[in-house]
Amino acid sequence: MKSVDVVVVGGGIVGTVLAKGLSEQVGLKVTLVDAADPKDVDTQKGNFNPFTDTRVIALARRTVNELAQLGINVDSLSKQLHGEAPPNIHHIEVSDKGHIGLVDLYCNDYHIDAFGQVVSLSALTHLAANMGNHYDTIAPASVHTVSRFQHHTDVLLENGEVLQTKLLVLADGGRSALADQVGITKDIVTYQQTAVVFNVHTQLPHNNKAYERFTESGPLAFLPFDSEINAVKATANGFSVVWTVSAEDAAHLLSLGETEFADKLQAAFGYRQGKILRISQKASYPLALTRADQVAVHRSVVVGNAAQALHPIAGQGFNLGLRDIITLVDVLKDAKRSVQGAQIDAGAFAITNAYAAMRQSDRDKTIRLTDTLVRTFSNGYLPTVIGRNMALLTLNMLPNAKKAFVRQTTGYAEYKKHYPDTSQNSNESRENNAAC
Repeated sequence: MKSVDVVVVGGGIVGTVLAKGLSEQVGLKVTLVDAADPKDVDTQKGNFNPFTDTRVIALARRTVNELAQLGINVDSLSKQLHGEAPPNIHHIEVSDKGHIGLVDLYCNDYHIDAFGQVVSLSALTHLAANMGNHYDTIAPASVHTVSRFQHHTDVLLENGEVLQTKLLVLADGGRSALADQVGITKDIVTYQQTAVVFNVHTQLPHNNKAYERFTESGPLAFLPFDSEINAVKATANGFSVVWTVSAEDAAHLLSLGETEFADKLQAAFGYRQGKILRISQKASYPLALTRADQVAVHRSVVVGNAAQALHPIAGQGFNLGLRDIITLVDVLKDAKRSVQGAQIDAGAFAITNAYAAMRQSDRDKTIRLTDTLVRTFSNGYLPTVIGRNMALLTLNMLPNAKKAFVRQTTGYAEYKKHYPDTSQNSNESRENNAAC
């Protein structure tokens, strides 16, 4: 039997970053368990192996800063991408198809250099896993059962190995079956929508601009991201696209040829970027709001999608999960500091309870924001359409309202931690002027 301070179940980007943070920042003995084989490089299986997951995410500005504090500099991805750093988002346009509602957000208006950066999950996971680590990894391996005792938890793997730990962290996604074993229940609300994800090349350059366009079927997001499609590399004219439609429409769209699909996409998005020139292979997944009723029980906590899986609207899911990680790391660092570096019980009630209390407000606000946006902007009821367009127009005209919206979506609405100014632009750290 192997004894450790923390067992993290789930080797995706959330679990990997957490294992790195707890081992390096707190000095805990950590073992990461993941069902995926890191040596399996087959991207066609569709099983979302974290090392081959081609999905793309927008990292909010706070997320980029927090990753850097953990030793994961997102710009280091340029070494994997032939010298290209992940695109920054400087400008965001929010619009309602067929209506007058429009909001334009420019990062310079908030004295920040960018709203965030756009990266592929596989590239970010590789970066986090390969930047040196002080934790052990067992993969591929699945957890069979979890047995909790007063002072420890036993984690039995399918291969018969037993890990004895003070704290069990579930970072194994929204479909976590282990949550039931430790007594964490979940509330699931199905949106009756499907996300179709793919990359495109457009006629015009992206100029670091992102789009959130609300259509009659659901939101359509374009994020600046230069991918290779049909052996042609985008030259600052690529986007990653998340197109939210009904399940029936998704099946129809996925059955279309490339030309027909491009015509449908062009009709939904318009010609803001000129013609759509190329479209990559597509993937899809159903959308629901899955929320754990509690994030901490006896010697166990949940983080990331295991705690809450959100609709992709406004790109809040991973960023909220990263804040779970940072909070847990900070709580354990404070506990270690309070005993002046002596050994701590990582799964003590005071620690898990503090984590749960500190996550409640941020989770509530972010979940409420995304759920409200989904229900408001996926609704063809005329009074709702009129109301949301008035809201967009009002938001665009009220600087303080826009600033509050930017603070929430960039992750700083609940921000208490202070970063030293490491940038050349001192405006970036001026909390009184910046939105973040």
